[in-house]
Amino acid sequence: MNHLKTGAAGTFSLVVVLLVWEFVCRAFEIRSIMLPLPSAILTELSNEASWYVEQSLYTLFITLGGFVLAVVGGVLIAVALVSSRIFERFLYPLIIGFNSVPKVALAPLFVVWMGTGAEPKVAIAFLIAVFAIIVDTVHGLRSVPSDITDLGKVLKGSAWDFFFKVKLPCALPSVVAGMKVAMSLALVGAIVGEFVSSQKGLGYVIMSAQGTFDTVRVFAALFILGVMGVVLYGALAWIERHATPWRQGHEE
Repeated sequence: MNHLKTGAAGTFSLVVVLLVWEFVCRAFEIRSIMLPLPSAILTELSNEASWYVEQSLYTLFITLGGFVLAVVGGVLIAVALVSSRIFERFLYPLIIGFNSVPKVALAPLFVVWMGTGAEPKVAIAFLIAVFAIIVDTVHGLRSVPSDITDLGKVLKGSAWDFFFKVKLPCALPSVVAGMKVAMSLALVGAIVGEFVSSQKGLGYVIMSAQGTFDTVRVFAALFILGVMGVVLYGALAWIERHATPWRQGHEE
């Protein structure tokens, strides 16, 4: 019921914003090239619905590809960092330094190395998203209470069992929190990759519309990206509720 109320409130606020936007544009006679009417954007979406669905599915594929790689790779790297102090000392500074490099500057290199297909875009989405997974997973794995760790040693459980039955469940809330951030970053990475080189996707729609000053089409793509981001975040929130039921019960 609480989730339904939250969804209804969000939908209501969106409708209010669109109505105010429409009123302001008409009242002050703002040119459509500067700020198009919401009604014009919705008309554009309805007239070219199948085309926008095709572009959205391509961007969604790139986003999910980079996100899945970021989750798998980020968790594995985090486990290695926590498990080995030497590995952490040598690798963590490199990870931080590499994360500081703007991925937009790396995007042309990935096009040279991997071509103009989906591969460089997935790679960019992965690179932008993986750092959030690493940081939050490391934090979660190191947040296991010391008394639980001592209990595991007393019971002489294997390292494998202790990791999957104790450390990973304790770290799961942090991992999911990192996944929420990483999903948004993966979407950003997908768009960055499509900006650099693409003939498909919402990033391509924005770039091509910008060249012809088709502001309505740009806003239509941005609207879809906003909806896509909310849906993906909601899917992760649903996964979090089912993956960590003990945490939900504690919060209630």
